[in-house]
Amino acid sequence: MSLETLPITLRGKSMLEAELKKLIHEERPSIIKAIEEARAHGDISENAEYDAAKERQGMIEGRIGEIQGKLAGVEAIDPATIKADRIVFGATVTIQDTETEEEITYQIVGVDEADVKKGMISIISPLARAMIGKKVADLITVQSPKGDKEYEVISFKFV
Repeated sequence: MSLETLPITLRGKSMLEAELKKLIHEERPSIIKAIEEARAHGDISENAEYDAAKERQGMIEGRIGEIQGKLAGVEAIDPATIKADRIVFGATVTIQDTETEEEITYQIVGVDEADVKKGMISIISPLARAMIGKKVADLITVQSPKGDKEYEVISFKFV
């Protein structure tokens, strides 16, 4: 895996593709229509509707380009097909805080699919980077604003 290709789960790739499809087939035509309607109101130099629609169009086109670029440089991975004896991208990992004994489970996912509230952390996050290459019973130390936190790997699986 090089810096040009970022890993993403199949689910994450599908989410990006769905967003791209919506932007191209729904948002873009809708904003073009809004611009035409605003233009029809006459003088566009002082037309707030026109300005807002053009700004929205710029945001939509920017996001379309961003998603297309990301999709061109991703490596889609199905975590369920991974067979590894160490933690790698796609793993669902249960760790235990060595201080509080609290257990928490995270899946290591691509940057665009990360959502800590749903238990999905980015491959580039400090915690995920600390987990990569570890095995069950290994200790992980992660720097946090409150100081170093230590976790023990309880289990990991690929689903």
